[in-house]
Amino acid sequence: MNDRVAIVTGASRASGIGAAIARELAVAGWNLLLTGWASYDVEQGLATVGSSHLADPAMMEELRGLGVAADVLECDLADPQSPDRVLEAAERLGPVTGLVNNATHSERTALDQLDAETLDRHYAINLRAPALLSRSFANRLHGGSGRIVNLTSGQGLTPMPGELAYAATKGGLEAFTSSLAAALAPRGITVNAIDPGATDTGWMSDEQRRMLAAPMGRLGEPRDAARLVRFLMSPEAGWITGQVIRSRGGL
Repeated sequence: MNDRVAIVTGASRASGIGAAIARELAVAGWNLLLTGWASYDVEQGLATVGSSHLADPAMMEELRGLGVAADVLECDLADPQSPDRVLEAAERLGPVTGLVNNATHSERTALDQLDAETLDRHYAINLRAPALLSRSFANRLHGGSGRIVNLTSGQGLTPMPGELAYAATKGGLEAFTSSLAAALAPRGITVNAIDPGATDTGWMSDEQRRMLAAPMGRLGEPRDAARLVRFLMSPEAGWITGQVIRSRGGL
């Protein structure tokens, strides 16, 4: 078994991008710590109150069936103390050399709904948590190379007037990616972000599916994003850093 470990945040739903990333990394031989937060899944209608499992047991069995160690940690990434807790849990599986910041907080927020509390909820998950996780990851990595991949949503390409708090914080994550890459390059850690465009994880209506279909004639699928993450986490991507890669099917 390969002893390298990757953390994938926001990966407790079997149909989500995080779970697809976990599958691709497992195929590539990464041991995995996944994080999730049941309260948010319930709030978004993605899980039911009192659900007995944070992550789909079949998904976890699938990952372990690929010959890697896999565990899941329920963790509120809005807690500033959570990064060290996440790293400590991951280190029980082996040396942590990969971090995928996939967890996201999203609420519809038009201008007249914008307030400090809403902004803070988005900031805590979409920007502060990746920043603090990246700091803890880098500080605990001793020797060798490391990989950080952030998930963003193309705020630099298309205005999102109905999701102002989300757009502001995800746009901040793109800016953070570039500067963090420069800070960590001397340590052999690459930092990139991917923008997968409109990805069908079950949240779209039929009308949205028609509107958001890419020029290639279909919507993005979680595995499209996951395959790019798998490449960026590989040794072959060691010369790529500080990039925001648009993988949107031409949209």
